[in-house]
Amino acid sequence: MRIEGKSALVTGAGRGLGAALAAELAARGARVVLISRSREPLEQVASSIRRAGGQAFAIAADVADKEAVCGIAGSAAALAGPIDILVHNASELGPTPLRLLLDTDCEDLARVLEANLVGPFRLTKAIAGAMALRGGGLVLGITSDAALEPYPRWGAYGVSKAALEHLLRIWGAELAETGVRFLSVDPGEMNTRMYHDAIPGADPSTLRDPADVARAIADLVERAEELPSGARVAASITAGAGVPA
Repeated sequence: MRIEGKSALVTGAGRGLGAALAAELAARGARVVLISRSREPLEQVASSIRRAGGQAFAIAADVADKEAVCGIAGSAAALAGPIDILVHNASELGPTPLRLLLDTDCEDLARVLEANLVGPFRLTKAIAGAMALRGGGLVLGITSDAALEPYPRWGAYGVSKAALEHLLRIWGAELAETGVRFLSVDPGEMNTRMYHDAIPGADPSTLRDPADVARAIADLVERAEELPSGARVAASITAGAGVPA
């Protein structure tokens, strides 16, 4: 998919990979809508993109809030045009230090699923139909190897990412004839606040810079037509092993 001239919506764009990916897509010519719960860091990222010559719009909203989703979709289209690229990057770890499933409250599991699974489901419903009518688009979910490996204490997060991957596979099968494509991308282990919240004391030198990962993901977006819709793709730049992204 050619990124230049496209409209992209990136959730969780106030910091980390979301901020880096929004900046990378804008640098390649996309009109980017940034979504995050916290307005101040979101506005800072959008302002930085605009100073660099890109087009960026900020919407402070929570994708886990059922009442916010239609507003997100409508405002994004009004600001940047019909969305061509939807990136589900916003994620919730759950309580830290991370807990065994037996110690995980039902309410905490529900919050993780609302942010990592149900929110993306609602937002995809709100946007993918218009993509299908136009005959094309890309929905990309940021996942983790915790979706595949049963890492102790990563249960809520891992379950949510496994479900997100399968959700995107089903979307891919159901919309196979529409031109809308779906991908799950495992970015590997990154030097982000979320990673350090999960693993305090992690050595930053062993982790990838989110900007490097963002460039790899943007490259995947540009060759999305070469990949099966619903595929799970590694960003191929993971550092280290044995710990979920």
